[in-house]
Amino acid sequence: MDGTVLALFLAATFVGGIATGLAGFAFGLIVSGVWLHVISPLQTTALIVFYGLFSQSYGIWTVRHSFNWRHALPLVIGSIAGAPIGVWLLHFSNPRYLRLGVGLLLIAYAAYSLRRVKVKSSPANVPVELSVGVANGILGGMSGLAGVIITLWCGMHGWSKDKQRSVYQPVILASFVATAISLLAGGSLTFEFVKLYALGAPALLVGMLLGFKLYGHLDDATFRKVILVLVLLSGSALAAPELLRFS
Repeated sequence: MDGTVLALFLAATFVGGIATGLAGFAFGLIVSGVWLHVISPLQTTALIVFYGLFSQSYGIWTVRHSFNWRHALPLVIGSIAGAPIGVWLLHFSNPRYLRLGVGLLLIAYAAYSLRRVKVKSSPANVPVELSVGVANGILGGMSGLAGVIITLWCGMHGWSKDKQRSVYQPVILASFVATAISLLAGGSLTFEFVKLYALGAPALLVGMLLGFKLYGHLDDATFRKVILVLVLLSGSALAAPELLRFS
């Protein structure tokens, strides 16, 4: 890896660290646009997952005072159950149409929600949360976006920013753990991966710390807007390449 490529890799890692420290998700969204041009797709996936194990664990620890298994556990169980379904469905569906459809839906929802001033708190029950978790797992298995549905769900309930993160970050972590086990079992981790991980870890850590510092200055309303903007970017990242192919 020459100096220019290394600089791009580290810069993307740093910015991704800020995003995950600030919002608790979207690291993969931020870094993949750069990483996929400088390292292999497998290395990109593996680094996102194994960096995610650290960043999500640290993020959960920082909001531990708001942690509530009542809401998190059904969503975690549902997501773990849904992920293999999503992977299985990939064999029977056209991923291009899936990415386009989900991307346009996310764009529409985020754009509409950004125009709303207030969010009404909605009641949550275990069967509904299990269903949302399954839907989140299916989307994660089919597209890799394991945090989008769950962050939207938490935002719809008018919860505080700490409570939102204490619910959706364990769900994302559970998805990363399942994927990491699959990668380890498949022998996908090489010496080159270990070297890249070690090179990028300091940039990730510094970016995360900066992101968490910025997070401390956000009120609940501003945090909600940050989440919706990142969801909007997620939808755009899914839909834009497919729209360009159709044009």
